[in-house]
Amino acid sequence: MELPPRSPDGSEQCPRGAELAASSTGSTLCISSSRSESVWTGAPRSRWDIYHKPLIVVAVGAAIFLFGVVITSLACFLSKHKKVYKMSGPAFLSLGLMLLVCGLVWIPIIRKKQKQRQKSQFLQSLKSFFFNR
Repeated sequence: MELPPRSPDGSEQCPRGAELAASSTGSTLCISSSRSESVWTGAPRSRWDIYHKPLIVVAVGAAIFLFGVVITSLACFLSKHKKVYKMSGPAFLSLGLMLLVCGLVWIPIIRKKQKQRQKSQFLQSLKSFFFNR
């Protein structure tokens, strides 16, 4: 019985049907012989599975941004520790705004990739229909 190939240090195993490739560092890498299964299985994914990461980034960014607004407004009303509020408030504002914008930009990118994936699957099905006759 044949054992699956192991990495040079013996810690990892390559899946069956995978090919070995030597990298420039001399170690071997496991390269799968087929494309990612998630692209070709056609199993429908829910909207939460698709958009959960950017939605979490947007939510965290909005929370940090609002926290920055509160900290900045405290600098206007409280005289004690005013320098700390003036320094940390804008830092939270900028960090929150950065995360908020990154998440909001990420959503259209995912939509575009989904459309490209649907076109690719449609073309693959047409190709298999005409060439597998």
